[in-house]
Amino acid sequence: MNTRTVHTVHPSPLGDLLLTGSVSPAGHTLTSLSLPGRRGAPAPRPEDRDDRPFAEAHRQLDAYFTGRPTRFDLPLATTGSPFQRAVWQALEEIPYGTTTTYGELAARLGVPRSEIRAVGGALGANPLLLVRPCHRVIGSDGSMRGYAGGVEHKVWLLTHEGALQPTLI
Repeated sequence: MNTRTVHTVHPSPLGDLLLTGSVSPAGHTLTSLSLPGRRGAPAPRPEDRDDRPFAEAHRQLDAYFTGRPTRFDLPLATTGSPFQRAVWQALEEIPYGTTTTYGELAARLGVPRSEIRAVGGALGANPLLLVRPCHRVIGSDGSMRGYAGGVEHKVWLLTHEGALQPTLI
């Protein structure tokens, strides 16, 4: 089957988001949503930019950033271990505007407390920021633990969703 990798950029309050995907005669799938230059972000070739297959992703991202609670509904195609895929699936069940802890997520997955770091590792490998809302997972003490998009962006996203109160300077 003739498949090609394409990408686009979506302007957002966080900065430009890089979306990559695969296009084939069967359709388009989203393979990555990241902040360019961040850990795990792909380095696409300029000649592979094609905005057309991402029209629905752009629409859903615009809705999210204008404050409408959004559950992303896009065709996805990512690779990961069975454990990573189980963690990523659990992320999709965390409602907009709420948070959970690494420990609660591990318990939901049946992962022993001694292996919580593995859950954190799977979250760090999530190639679909926002779509799979790993930003909604926080420390048990309410602290903002690592986020591939940067902790400052995690705080912004949680504030945007209403899970955190804005801070006054």
